[in-house]
Amino acid sequence: MSIDRQIALESKAWPFEEARKLLARREKAPGKDHVLFETGYGPSGLPHMGTFGEVARTTMVRHALSLISDVPTRLVAFSDDMDGFRKVPTNLPNQEMLAQHLDLPLTKVPDPFGTHESFAHHNNARLRAFLDQFGFDYEFMSSTECYTSGMFDETLLKMLAHYDEVINVVLPTLGPERRATYSPFLPVCEETGKVLQVPVVETNAEAGTIVYQREDGKKVETPVTGGRCKMQWKADWAMRWVALDVDYEMAGKDLIDSVKLSSQITRVLGANPPEGFNYELFLDDKGQKISKSKGNGLTMEEWLRYASPESLSLYMFQSPRKAKRLYFDVIPKAVDEYITFLDKFPEQEETQQLGNPVWHIHDGNPPKENVPVSFNLLLNLVSASNSEDREVLWGFIRNYEEGASPENHPILDKLVDYAINYFHDFVKPAKKFRAPTDTERAAMEALMTRFEGVREDRPNDLAEALQTEVYAVGKEFEFEPLRDWFKALYEVLLGQSQGPRFGSFVALYGIDQTLGLMKRALDGELTS
Repeated sequence: MSIDRQIALESKAWPFEEARKLLARREKAPGKDHVLFETGYGPSGLPHMGTFGEVARTTMVRHALSLISDVPTRLVAFSDDMDGFRKVPTNLPNQEMLAQHLDLPLTKVPDPFGTHESFAHHNNARLRAFLDQFGFDYEFMSSTECYTSGMFDETLLKMLAHYDEVINVVLPTLGPERRATYSPFLPVCEETGKVLQVPVVETNAEAGTIVYQREDGKKVETPVTGGRCKMQWKADWAMRWVALDVDYEMAGKDLIDSVKLSSQITRVLGANPPEGFNYELFLDDKGQKISKSKGNGLTMEEWLRYASPESLSLYMFQSPRKAKRLYFDVIPKAVDEYITFLDKFPEQEETQQLGNPVWHIHDGNPPKENVPVSFNLLLNLVSASNSEDREVLWGFIRNYEEGASPENHPILDKLVDYAINYFHDFVKPAKKFRAPTDTERAAMEALMTRFEGVREDRPNDLAEALQTEVYAVGKEFEFEPLRDWFKALYEVLLGQSQGPRFGSFVALYGIDQTLGLMKRALDGELTS
């Protein structure tokens, strides 16, 4: 859709704020013919949510820039796959085999899954397949290929020429023991192929070589070019920024100090560090940082079993500087928030549209579909109907929304499948019905009578009429607080402590079906 550039220039949405930083950067150095975005990836573990989040958020900034500037852009997804394999992640198969290949470049470690040339190739393929699934426009770069092809050689020689200055930037950040042996260059042993962490005893900038001392005391001279050396990661980050002329790269809040150090090294090499954005980390259900080596938290594949890609993108867009828990319980909320934002979009002014997450999720062209049923309602429909048959569920939906079909409601059709999966894996195993108390029983019997009256009256807004009756019964029987009445309905009828807006649920499920459900609950059939 066409958006007024001036409105975009003034938008307060965070991707536009980041894009404006890049405009200011270009004003200081206007000679470059494009803006280069980079996202980094360490393939020592399987691809995880943080990886996707960084690419998704960077893409949102890239698209925002395209609205306020005509400058061409590129996005590089860079894999640090020449890094030494220092630790075996606990969530991988063939642990003993992997332990035999420690310190080799990740592209030389055998694939524990047995499907690719190396462990790095396996993880790189998974990353690319996932990014491709989302339609990201990016160029993939391999650290191994960049080093061995000579792409980095010029910058590596520059790093060697400024060796002492680089050392002086890094050493104050290290402890005494590490400081004694640190070198930004990690030689690759010609005999073992391992990426060595050994002292460098001599540098020769004119020859482009270093001399390092092996553990056995032997001194070896090696070029720093052609893949014979790998940079320590903080120096490597700076080297990459300079070699590729990176303009923008995000990083997690835990890397703030590393960004500062790499930026200092970049300036030592005579270049300007990229613009950046520090996002908060994801937490698991216990409030612990999600770790790719531990495998805690949600995987990308798990999210996509239970919810749409768009809901995941929404989760990444919202409050990027706020630490958020990332586990299964957040999925239904994210799905319903996406539906809400999508529903609001067509009626909003341009200024509001640019702040609406769906504009950023869909590159300015969100789909036009009214989704009449929330994800939470679908989950409870599956639960109450005791059916995981999508045709049965669509029968309820058609009764609720006249003319609705999978063909004219493709988003809702996908939600039906997601709801079935989520219910089967999470809701169904945790369902626990209880018998009503005497007061709750009397209240439910009164509610059944009122529902029968609503059925006879056939009001235009059925859901609202039903909700009014639920409130009336709760007040009549003096539930205090009133939410205890709704909790009782959920626990007795649905076997769970939380649920949807009850009037909307009854309208979707059907009054007759709800009355039958309530009768079975009062007769003890659900708890037996």
